[in-house]
Amino acid sequence: MAERSLVFPAAEYRGRVAALQEGMAAAGLDALLLTTPPDVFYVTGFLTRFWESPARPWFVVVPAAGAPVAVIPAIGAELMARTWVTDIRTWQAPDPRDDGVSLLVDALAQAVPERGRIGLPMGPETHLRMPLADHTRVAEALAPRTFADATDVVRRVREVKSEAEIDRIRAACGVADRAFGRMPDIAGAGRTLAEVFRRFQAALLEEGADWVSYVAGGAGPDGYADVISPADDRPLRAGDVLMLDTGAVRDGHFCDFDRNFAIGHAGDAARRTHAALHAATEAVLGAVRPGMRACDVHRLLVQALEARGAMPSAGRLGHGLGLSLTEWPSFTPLDETVLREGMVLTLEPGAEVSPGRILVHEENVVLRAEGPELLSARAPAELPVIGA
Repeated sequence: MAERSLVFPAAEYRGRVAALQEGMAAAGLDALLLTTPPDVFYVTGFLTRFWESPARPWFVVVPAAGAPVAVIPAIGAELMARTWVTDIRTWQAPDPRDDGVSLLVDALAQAVPERGRIGLPMGPETHLRMPLADHTRVAEALAPRTFADATDVVRRVREVKSEAEIDRIRAACGVADRAFGRMPDIAGAGRTLAEVFRRFQAALLEEGADWVSYVAGGAGPDGYADVISPADDRPLRAGDVLMLDTGAVRDGHFCDFDRNFAIGHAGDAARRTHAALHAATEAVLGAVRPGMRACDVHRLLVQALEARGAMPSAGRLGHGLGLSLTEWPSFTPLDETVLREGMVLTLEPGAEVSPGRILVHEENVVLRAEGPELLSARAPAELPVIGA
């Protein structure tokens, strides 16, 4: 079997596939069909930005035993051949008459007995990256074989990161740490938010990001109205709080954390809220352990904020992180996912400064047996002031 691979040694991918196959056996699945960029990358190492083009579907079949089979457009054959995968079946895509359907049916029919079950992620935070009409054709051609939900099979394996994965996420965090360190040269009174966004993205690339998939933020007096807005041309003013949140990518792995900066001077309300967010995060960093549930972390963050006189903002207060900007679990009152050693997570408490104004504070951690280990450099306890 080929030892060549991309990003990680071939042994890393073999271990992942073996873990998936163990989960498949427990769930009574005879094969697993993967169609999305993170899942395909996870088992093969196939890393490309060509996924931005929606014109072509891509498939990887994980059989009950043995190595994966790639069923992909011919344009990807050379790159896939640089991974550890050796069974690569291609077609000239896009083909509106048969866009990989026949090849995929053949691959699944070879891997799955006549009345077998094919796993496909179907639950929250999944999607099918192929035309629904083509999936119907595949299902009809494979009958009496059936498709079954494999969300938990994939999730339980992907949510615990290897040390190699953790190192890549740590490297992505380091890129953002260095870029945030350049903020005094990037932002200041009179500069527009759009200009700050562009300069920050340039800094991320200069500091080692392969690409920047996500930058959001906001600015306003003592806080901002939301955390997902695109930039506009309003100039920053003294007394504004600027927040930037980034998902920079290094070797296919994301960081996801934000930082807050006061422009010129910090108002009392903004300083108090920032201090409460920092202290609440610190308290939870000391309390979270494997075996707790995601909803328990949400409760701890809410209680820690309220104990410091802050009003928690609505919504989730953190999530998983890895090959996607956000992964499971979500720190909400409803998510009962049990936390396990090796999960990479964000702690993301938010609090209201005043009606219509919030601050959000985010860190990236890996959960160890003794508690969280920071992957992002810890934000300062006091709200930083730039452009004074």
